[in-house]
Amino acid sequence: MTLHFDETDGLALADWIRPGDALVWGQACAEPTALTAALTQQSGGLGPLTAFVGTTYADAFDPAVAANVRLSSYGASGRNRRWLADGLLETLPVHYSSLPGLFRRGVLRADVVLVTVAPPGPDGRYPLGLADEYLPAALAAARVVIAEVSPHVPRIQGAHSLGAGEIDVLVHTDRHPPHWTAPEPGDTDRALGRQVAALVPDGAVVQIGIGSFPGAVLAELGERNDLGFHSGLFADGMIDLVERGVITNRTKPHDTGLSVAGITMGGRRLVEWLHDNPAVALRGTGRIHDVEVLGSLPRFTAINTALEVDLSGQVNAEVVAGRYVGAIGGSLDFLRGAARSEGGLPIIALPATSRGRSTIVEKLSGPVTVGRADVGIVVTEHGAADLRGIGPAERRERLLAISAPGLL
Repeated sequence: MTLHFDETDGLALADWIRPGDALVWGQACAEPTALTAALTQQSGGLGPLTAFVGTTYADAFDPAVAANVRLSSYGASGRNRRWLADGLLETLPVHYSSLPGLFRRGVLRADVVLVTVAPPGPDGRYPLGLADEYLPAALAAARVVIAEVSPHVPRIQGAHSLGAGEIDVLVHTDRHPPHWTAPEPGDTDRALGRQVAALVPDGAVVQIGIGSFPGAVLAELGERNDLGFHSGLFADGMIDLVERGVITNRTKPHDTGLSVAGITMGGRRLVEWLHDNPAVALRGTGRIHDVEVLGSLPRFTAINTALEVDLSGQVNAEVVAGRYVGAIGGSLDFLRGAARSEGGLPIIALPATSRGRSTIVEKLSGPVTVGRADVGIVVTEHGAADLRGIGPAERRERLLAISAPGLL
């Protein structure tokens, strides 16, 4: 039986969370902030806990206050970066696509799962709000499911949904979901965006990540025809391309006519636009990152970023100046999918300099996130180096040609 609470009722989390439990909650704009705020406030009476948090942008949970909750994540975006620097969070060296399997097999525990849901649809079920990704696997493993429902959370087709009998506690709130605003592209982002966009052909199915640079790429794609979209993330910048008919998804052999993603992130305009929108669907990580699915998409163009690339083509997307600031993420899956796709483009993009130093380097200063065999095309604002099918000497020459003059 589902127990119902209003946010102001004072839900006692100790009635549901046991000492030693492992918690999981929705990340980014899908964070259930009424619940994570309650966890911060009540943590002193909950005993030692662990929590897998994904990426965090809201300020509802404070690990400095909830010191008995030990955090882990797959990366260091958003608030995670500061938490990591302060010793409050551990990053796990895992591929993003491996997370559902880790939850299913109990390698990563999910005793209690906290989620945001939209109000029930005509079928009476509560859809996950703003993110699907690895949450269904965590939910299937959970002993307790606590959900918060808000009228401001959009109902997005394709999202995993929960029947009333699958929710142990339902907290009703009037909160808006956390909003996220992409940083404005700078001059280097725009120059790099032009170089990358020039490679994208009509009819391509595009995957792109998070940050200021993806917005710069999207801004350059306005004259393309019949693009498709299959990506981990759907953000504000995609709205205009859908509304202008640039993104039609007509060329896809499956999910035809649909832009699909595992998670959505943006502001109020995006949240309202997504509600019952027939042009967009959420999918689980197992489908979004499936290499066979990606390889079946025509001209699948994977656009991923890096911190450094060495002269053999190896990529570091995790560590800079000794600090962990990135993630392994899903780039390897997308690059491999693009390599399999007919006409596909596996792209790694990065500015030629960072903090006055070349990002094309003799030797990486951090781990190898993507090996040289999986890197296809490296792009800086100075041009594109196609590394496919060539040996070490030519790779070196092509990468030097797009590096910052005089810095390597």
